[in-house]
Amino acid sequence: MPETEAETTRGFDAPPLRRLRYFHGQMLSARDFQREQDYFREKLKLRMRGLLGYGVVCGLLVEPVRPAHPCDDPGDTGEPTAAIEPASEPGASESEQDAPGSEQDLTGSEQDGAESEQDAAEHGRHRARVRITPGLGVDCDGNEVVVRDGCVVDLWRALPPHERDTDTVWVGIQYRERPVEPTRAVYNDGCADTPDCEFGYTEECYAVRVTGCEPPEDRRCDTCCSRGEHRVLWLARIDDVDWHQPVRARQVHLNVRRPFGRHVPTVITGVNWRHGHTYSVDEAKALLGTHDEDGGLVVRFSNDVRVDTLRPGVVEIQVIEGGAGRNASTWYMGGEFTEPDGEDEYTRGFRYRQTTREVLQDGDRVLVSVRAAFILDRCCRPVDGTNVGGRVPTIDCEDGEETAAAHGCGRPPSGVGPWTSGTGASGDVFESWFFVKEC
Repeated sequence: MPETEAETTRGFDAPPLRRLRYFHGQMLSARDFQREQDYFREKLKLRMRGLLGYGVVCGLLVEPVRPAHPCDDPGDTGEPTAAIEPASEPGASESEQDAPGSEQDLTGSEQDGAESEQDAAEHGRHRARVRITPGLGVDCDGNEVVVRDGCVVDLWRALPPHERDTDTVWVGIQYRERPVEPTRAVYNDGCADTPDCEFGYTEECYAVRVTGCEPPEDRRCDTCCSRGEHRVLWLARIDDVDWHQPVRARQVHLNVRRPFGRHVPTVITGVNWRHGHTYSVDEAKALLGTHDEDGGLVVRFSNDVRVDTLRPGVVEIQVIEGGAGRNASTWYMGGEFTEPDGEDEYTRGFRYRQTTREVLQDGDRVLVSVRAAFILDRCCRPVDGTNVGGRVPTIDCEDGEETAAAHGCGRPPSGVGPWTSGTGASGDVFESWFFVKEC
């Protein structure tokens, strides 16, 4: 009975997996060996993309670079330092259409030799530079992007000329290949013209991308069944760039990085109270919205969450009585969601205020619990809500900025700030508390 071929699965983005079938007397050419190599490379990339995902694995931090001359140093000793040195990793010089921005040739020798005196003078006046540290990343196709020795990036030189009217730029890297090691052919091809010299190896390298246009967000819920459309690993956003001044550490934001994985979990990025802080009775009432309809506890998320999952019981406020007399008794404070109002399908935060008339007293402890396992994001995955070390930053409601405690651990376990909730396992309960004291 003849075998029947299975129908091709539609919707799964993968090349045909076809390998050589050897037999005695078979004649093989360079094309056959190249296809054999491509087969194993595609299998490895498919396994990486389907089972593990993509993103930054380790390193690849973006740091400010101080001027080489000490007289040009602005004097901010709190900035991370990085030596101004020629990058050792090769790149490519031509631009591509699949990602915004331009790429900087990391070899630099050809461009430096062709640079005119006027260009060199203009280059010297621009001092906005950053350094990409060594590290490893995987792009959305499954290619491993290795930065061995790091590189220094001149933001003005790497930015496309038509995007230089902006003061916010994004810096990233992209996987590239280039032929190396020229080799003479021993035999000529009887069916085609054989050049006198061919490159014998393909070197895997990377190119630096800098753009003034905000990169699109990968909104796929899973990376397994389809390839990503944008193949640049974005590493940092740099705000308020002054091309004639060195970049400061406070201008570099690393929260645009995608952590390595099949999906990025939604986490809690800020709350409007300080964990473990002591508030007066009046301050606690204002914070809980006891007599103010515009007050209440505010929680913000890193991504959209479904409004219909913000149900009664998801947020719970428990008061543990203190004081000099009887203590340790507990009671629950009633409340309701005042934001969002329920008309939208998704939201990036909520406000929860007290609706009962109970009064806080001196020595009370207010315990706030958010059952993150019941709050679902766009992909119907639960929010990763573990309040690691109580370090979720405080929201400044006036200007929208978030501030974190300066004592203790300065950076989260990932090494990249700011602090958020989460341990990588979705769900759990976000817990925080504050104390009440009479003035």
